Amino acid sequence: MKIETTAVHAGDRKKAGASIPVTTPIYTAASYIYEQTETLDRVFGREIPGDSYARYENPTNRALEELISSLECGHTSLACSSGMMALQFALQAALIDRRKKIVAAQALYGATIRLLHSVFEPMGVECAFVDICNLDEVQAALAEHKPGCVLMETISNPLLRVGQMDKIAEMVREAGAALVVDNTFATPRMVRPLTLGAHLVCHSLTKYLAGHGDVLGGSITCDAGHAEILRQLGRTAGPLLGPFESYLAMRGIKTFPLRFERQCANALRVAEWLGKHPKVGNVYFPALASHPDRQTVERLFPPGYYGAMISFEIRDAKREQIFDFLDRLKLIVRATSLGDVHSMMLYPAMSSHRELAPRQRERLGILDNLVRLSVGIEAVEDIVADLDQALG
Repeated sequence: MKIETTAVHAGDRKKAGASIPVTTPIYTAASYIYEQTETLDRVFGREIPGDSYARYENPTNRALEELISSLECGHTSLACSSGMMALQFALQAALIDRRKKIVAAQALYGATIRLLHSVFEPMGVECAFVDICNLDEVQAALAEHKPGCVLMETISNPLLRVGQMDKIAEMVREAGAALVVDNTFATPRMVRPLTLGAHLVCHSLTKYLAGHGDVLGGSITCDAGHAEILRQLGRTAGPLLGPFESYLAMRGIKTFPLRFERQCANALRVAEWLGKHPKVGNVYFPALASHPDRQTVERLFPPGYYGAMISFEIRDAKREQIFDFLDRLKLIVRATSLGDVHSMMLYPAMSSHRELAPRQRERLGILDNLVRLSVGIEAVEDIVADLDQALG
């Protein structure tokens, strides 16, 4: 089935007694009973499917996981309480029977960098960083560090770099490591990392998949080789997304392909407009001819889909001028997230990459005059008009 059809139908319409609900209900029970204790015993032993305790699984949660697995062409999914929780568990699943070393892309979400330094390194996991868009550098890092896993983003946050995932996956597999991919910016509408050789793929469900700014959640989807490990981790530690949030995320996903198509089309027009504005410096968007990974973009992404994130620099602006620009926005929401139906603006130096040292941000190209725009589904003329009046 096409992804538009999968998003509407996968996971739903499971039999509940004598009836079949059209959409999956919200199951709030913490525990489940059976007429025969022997049945519960077999469920506990995972000899037959069934529910026993909500930390293990939940029917609403399970329906969402089936839907996400279908979207990502994966074997198993785990819906988690946040995107960062999903990323942490994906890395743990990748490392559980491998060397406790991670080679990560230099260009990552600020909280992801903090996760590596503040959580994994204190647990004895060595972390090294590499330019994921330089295949020679990736190969050298694999040879030097011999990592258990490699971590990258499909489209990096916030400068929107695109690594050659298929080639990286091949190198990682030859090295005996696992490839973990954060696919939040691209979504399965653009790229399905598992089909390109990745082992585990993560999302912040809060963003494009749920898409309405009312769900905090994350997901992991894995290949068959990591399914049992992922499930054991989930059953033991209980990171699962709650049933109400699972229901909201599943409802949001039904319109995700439609929303994302509109967002991508809007973003292309906004990026082209920004590139001609006299007060705007560098514009970072995968569709532009100036993008350093243009050939990779054309090879890995479907025609017309370049994502809906744009980063751009305001000429000669300091922190004060950036704040003034943000305060003048009337339509675009000044908030720390992305992927919602409404357009959103974020200042990376203040929020997503705040905890990186200024010199580290500068080395990564995240300058103090850089802002990040998540383009929504509004009329593109209204988005442009708001940017125009705010830029002055």
